[in-house]
Amino acid sequence: MKKVGALALRDVISTATIKLQLTSITRETVLDELAGQIPGIGGQPQMRETLLRALLEREQLHSTGIGDGIALPHARNALVGLVDEAIIVFGRHAQGIPYEAIDGVPARLFFLLIAPTVTQHLSLLARLSRVLRDPRLRQNLLAANCPEEVLSLIEEAETKI
Repeated sequence: MKKVGALALRDVISTATIKLQLTSITRETVLDELAGQIPGIGGQPQMRETLLRALLEREQLHSTGIGDGIALPHARNALVGLVDEAIIVFGRHAQGIPYEAIDGVPARLFFLLIAPTVTQHLSLLARLSRVLRDPRLRQNLLAANCPEEVLSLIEEAETKI
């Protein structure tokens, strides 16, 4: 059950922030490709560069590849001033990208998270981690045919946590 005031994943992901055919071949280029999906940042070179720098700094600390073919790229801290509201970009890669995940499995499902506050940042990371524990959801996300189907799958999975 959703807590009062808590952001649902469905509140921060939209068809505009879903890309089902990522073409990048490295961790660095996939981060740039995902950042390009963020409304308002994709076409702003300085904002995009700030975001990419924050994402790469976080990856240098420890990979955000969490295993099972999933990566949750995010900055180490909330991106105050860069965004006014939390956003999740979902991307899918057909073959997978080496992402230095603990299990060594290439990442195929990407959830780029940016948030203006630490509370939102941590809350959304926790929600994502919980819904992605379900292997059926992961398989369905790999098979989804359109952004609307991705949204529906995430919304349904979230009602179960």
